[in-house]
Amino acid sequence: MDAKLLVRAASQRTYIGGLTLDAGGFALELIALRTLPIYAVGAALAASLAVTAVTASRLLGAKLNRQEWAAVATVCGGLALLGLAAGGEGHHHGGPALRWSALAAAATVPALGAAAGHLPGRARAATLGLGAGFGFGIVEVTVRMINDLHPAALFGSPALYALLLGGAAGFLLLTSALQRGSVTAATAGMVIGETVGPALVGVLSFGDRTRGGWTPAACTGFALAVLGALALARFGEVAPPTEEGPRRSGTLHPNKL
Repeated sequence: MDAKLLVRAASQRTYIGGLTLDAGGFALELIALRTLPIYAVGAALAASLAVTAVTASRLLGAKLNRQEWAAVATVCGGLALLGLAAGGEGHHHGGPALRWSALAAAATVPALGAAAGHLPGRARAATLGLGAGFGFGIVEVTVRMINDLHPAALFGSPALYALLLGGAAGFLLLTSALQRGSVTAATAGMVIGETVGPALVGVLSFGDRTRGGWTPAACTGFALAVLGALALARFGEVAPPTEEGPRRSGTLHPNKL
């Protein structure tokens, strides 16, 4: 990890514009996490790659092959199934042990990023992306742990510091991964890190459930959305313009907070 990368990126107007859009998206994510099961929110975040792919095909001339159009349809079908199957969010907020565990997990994210620096190119990018996904997943989980906004309770909760540390570390790891290795590998690692673990925590610890009898449909929809997003991971790449015309291999993956 190198904080100087973040400083250099922050000097670019397009990067700042992306952060501004992300701030609005993050606010909507917080609202979603307070009203929907974590598994549904995580799958929807991963499915943003389908939006990126379709946008790239229209605005940047990126060509989607049949398999990639099938992946877009798979993502949409998976989200539709999740929308039909999802129940309300669970009403549990986790006990002190889970809050401290989240803080301990958040502390391992920077360590994972530091260890990734010793790996070769593609493995480094995938590990950095996975670490970023873990950090964003911790944010998803800790948002549900914070149920009292009174200053004394809020600032005395380990969940708040886990949220801040996990989010900041994940953001730095993702920035490093995007600039220093295969963005496709980083994107795939991030999708896995921010979906599977938080979904399990939501079901096992917070009581997230589906509508009666719709559990198989929810599992299928979640799997389809995540697998479809993984198939579209190449749309995290930015190809340099060529003399032949517009960019062909995808567009910039949206930054995360």
